[in-house]
Amino acid sequence: MSLTKFIPTPDFEEYKERFKENYKLERRPDGVILAQAHTVGGPIQLSVENHRSVGQLFKTIGADPENEIMIFTGTGEDFMMDADPEGFELEKEDLRHWAYEYAYKDGRINVSSLVNDLEIPTIGVLNGPGFHTEICLMCDITICSEDAIIYDLHYDIGSVPGDGIHSCFQELLGVKRAAYALLTGQAIDAKTALEYGMVNEIVPRDKLLERAWQIADHIMTQPRITRRLTTQIIRRPWRQRITNDLDGGFAIQMFAHLAKDKAVHGKNHIGSTVAYVKKGKKNNFD
Repeated sequence: MSLTKFIPTPDFEEYKERFKENYKLERRPDGVILAQAHTVGGPIQLSVENHRSVGQLFKTIGADPENEIMIFTGTGEDFMMDADPEGFELEKEDLRHWAYEYAYKDGRINVSSLVNDLEIPTIGVLNGPGFHTEICLMCDITICSEDAIIYDLHYDIGSVPGDGIHSCFQELLGVKRAAYALLTGQAIDAKTALEYGMVNEIVPRDKLLERAWQIADHIMTQPRITRRLTTQIIRRPWRQRITNDLDGGFAIQMFAHLAKDKAVHGKNHIGSTVAYVKKGKKNNFD
């Protein structure tokens, strides 16, 4: 008998309650867990607090051995097209502190946790238009709705595109397409995303979760060890990408923020840029 005991692993019912303000969690008896991100029951609204929750969720799900596959999605008709009206007050109050805490630390953890802390297959379900879609795009399999639009708004709100979605675009799009998307704010529709290899399937919105469960059912046909070790093979390109690019990208973005001594996050900045996507334009300069 060992002199020490195992540290208890996370309890699903406990963390389901703990994360309920940001995620609706449900888990089937076979261990397939569904995480639906939301803000007050509707589409995700970006905030300092919401941002931090992403990595916390992934680390918790990854630490629970009862979880076997994760399905991650948003709520409502878009994935993330708005900011919490008061979601960046903390950044305004102390930009230097939150440039590190919110952006450099939490942002890096969010992306690296998806790739490194979840040793289970992941299915991203992009339920509509959105920015910061890298969380769905970097899942092992990604499906999207017919009206999904993928874009990076950073450059057009005066920010350097270096906080994770740039790595995602460079990996999936290649050098030239990624450069165009990052510099122009290109709105990539679902059909183009499929053509470019950013997503695996386009599915009607009302069938998205049904299809995700079907894919999970197929993955579950193989033994646990096979599922988990397969993820180690298919994640290698992402691990190499974030090792090479992520820290440096975040550092450059945060240097730009601090050099201007002005926060660029917030509802007004984001709202002014997402309008062109809602109008169906392909670029912010159209």
